[in-house]
Amino acid sequence: MARVRLENITKRYGEETAVEDVSLEVEDGEFVTFVGPSGCGKSTTMETVAGLTTPSEGRVYIGDDDVTDLAPKDRGVAMVFQNIALFPHMDVYENISFGLRLRKYDDEEVRRRVEQAADIVQLEGMLDRMPADMSGGQQQRVGIARAIVRNPDVFLMDEPLANLDAKLRVHMRTELQRLHRELDATVIYVTHDQAEAMTMSNRIAVLNDGKLQQIAPPLVCYNEPTNLFVAGFIGSPSMNFAEGELVENGLETNNFTVDLDPTRIPDVTVGDAVTLGVRPEDVHLTRYADSLTAPTAPIDARTDVLEPMGDEVFVYLLLAEAEAGSMEQDPSTSSNQLLMSVTPDTDIEAGQDVDVVLDRSKIHLFDTATGEALLHGLTDSPDRESGTTRTEVDS
Repeated sequence: MARVRLENITKRYGEETAVEDVSLEVEDGEFVTFVGPSGCGKSTTMETVAGLTTPSEGRVYIGDDDVTDLAPKDRGVAMVFQNIALFPHMDVYENISFGLRLRKYDDEEVRRRVEQAADIVQLEGMLDRMPADMSGGQQQRVGIARAIVRNPDVFLMDEPLANLDAKLRVHMRTELQRLHRELDATVIYVTHDQAEAMTMSNRIAVLNDGKLQQIAPPLVCYNEPTNLFVAGFIGSPSMNFAEGELVENGLETNNFTVDLDPTRIPDVTVGDAVTLGVRPEDVHLTRYADSLTAPTAPIDARTDVLEPMGDEVFVYLLLAEAEAGSMEQDPSTSSNQLLMSVTPDTDIEAGQDVDVVLDRSKIHLFDTATGEALLHGLTDSPDRESGTTRTEVDS
């Protein structure tokens, strides 16, 4: 296996820039996932590693070798695609061994590699089957085995689970994690599915509009997003956002105020526009405020829609200026709404007036103008007796 290094990769198609100045390094044996919305440049970035796309600017290194100008077959990579593309007239053994036979490996070596790969992906006893006789998950395993037999330096996987049903995708996620552990392989994985990115990766690289937004372990991206885009994209459902203005003793939004000391926030001053972010699981009914170390002051709201999800219930809250039935906007982008997550046994119903609090230790603040994160977590509550606020950055 080998590490992969991208230096200032840019890819243009005429006047359109698909990837802009992306630099990152994937360590030997690491599982890194490129994640982002459609058209963000994640597949194009991976294709520059594979050699399927030549960058307009920048260099690609695999190990210590500059492979920017090498053909795909000379880079020591193997790809698994969303479209498995098995040969329908060949059985499993012939599909897996096809590349080896093209390279004129002797029959004994071909058999050894195919049987070893089949054992790794749990296809024992299926080598004589035809693709049409196999399930989608089994066919995907054949595609992965076809990559394994090449003993590549790097595995490149472009949304390989996208065509599978939901239950099978969950199963195949665990299979890919086991495979990565057994092979100690360097893997670059592309997906738009956050669950795949969060559950399988050592690190995730979040892209948007062709630019790398953040590369970090999944929980770092979740708990310490570098900007508004990452905060809104990572996590399902999305983070709640409320735009506001810094005042002498806090942050004022349209519907509530959070006490804080603006002088303790770097790079901003009183009067600046700041966006507050808080995840649904960090919005709580006031009855549970005592369980929080530092809750905000209560916020008046009314429940609008409840979505039971089994292990939790999503509660859409309308704040003072919102009206019932106005939920056409995404709560994450509307300052008049909040999304709250509660346990299934919570006594709550639609149309009910409620008071909620935010967990100060889980509040995020962003510069509204630039979108960049200012801090993650207000760890101390206001000193009500003295009228001052003790705010610390929990970074």
